[in-house]
Amino acid sequence: MKNSIIFILLVVAATFGLVFSAKHMSKGGTAAAPDFTLKVLGEKDKTLQLSSLKGKAVLVNFWATWCEPCKVEMPWLVELQRKYGPQGLQILGVAQDDSDEETILAFSHKMGLNYPILQGNNHMNDLYPSQGLPLSVYVDRNGKVVQRVVGLVSESVMEDAIKQALGQGSSSDSTKSTASAK
Repeated sequence: MKNSIIFILLVVAATFGLVFSAKHMSKGGTAAAPDFTLKVLGEKDKTLQLSSLKGKAVLVNFWATWCEPCKVEMPWLVELQRKYGPQGLQILGVAQDDSDEETILAFSHKMGLNYPILQGNNHMNDLYPSQGLPLSVYVDRNGKVVQRVVGLVSESVMEDAIKQALGQGSSSDSTKSTASAK
């Protein structure tokens, strides 16, 4: 009985810690997005550096083939890339699992992804720490993080963050952030 109560208290404390951490870590602002260079999957010897996209709004979306919430949002990302790409949006998918390139590319093809897929690595966890997937980092045209969202949110919330990154949102929205636990 006593062990059960201690276990329940530990679970409640851990849950509270994760929720608080996700909310704290989701805050955007005016910090520069940490730069990285990653391999572009499906393109022999090609890499992509985040800073090379300055002048574009960028959504860096961290996901994994095993992540169910990631699979839910992927069709939305495809549509948002199609809709906002001509206005200067570039979505980057960063695969953060241990699958090989062939498996990740087959999964990406099955999902119909229309944006570059990059092979993540452990260093990305240092640059963009997260308590879960998906993690979406919205970067404005000047390379500044405007929002950071952990977990699955609605397509309309994603679209609002994209508009903010593109400079279409109001300045009062610039400190808004959204977090959702897995």
